[in-house]
Amino acid sequence: MKDLPAPVNVCRVDYADATHAAAVVALLDAYAQDPMGGGAGLSDFAKRHVVAGLAARPQAFSVLALAKDAAQSPVGLVNCMEGFSTFAARSLVNIHDVIVLPQWRGRGVAGAMLDMVTHIARERGACKLTLEVLSGNQKAMRVYAKQGFDAYQLDPQAGTAQFLQKWLD
Repeated sequence: MKDLPAPVNVCRVDYADATHAAAVVALLDAYAQDPMGGGAGLSDFAKRHVVAGLAARPQAFSVLALAKDAAQSPVGLVNCMEGFSTFAARSLVNIHDVIVLPQWRGRGVAGAMLDMVTHIARERGACKLTLEVLSGNQKAMRVYAKQGFDAYQLDPQAGTAQFLQKWLD
């Protein structure tokens, strides 16, 4: 069965645009409230500073999905950070957040946004895309697999990479 186009328009976020900025905050807050985003909303500090923080980083870019309706409601967001692959000596793009509102899931929204991220990454000369996903988020894992993502490994005998964190505050 052929995939139907997602019922959204996808665009690159303009952090200086008040409508886009409000959509970034609202979608990030919705994601933070979701169990896969931690189950608690964004802090007031994050709500006030996240857009300016992204805008201040030339290596950051975001992609927004807007419903194809009269309201053009924001329904999805992907935030990305360009990094550098020392092994390839080229840039890479890390997909930091993938957000699709619950009522829009399963309709091709994430795929449409990831297609645009892939296009932007190629424009930037990136050698690969990376992302992290919770092991229990099987729906997201299926979307990512469909988009060509796979577990990171160099040598199968050494295993796959694990994503770790260390909080500094």
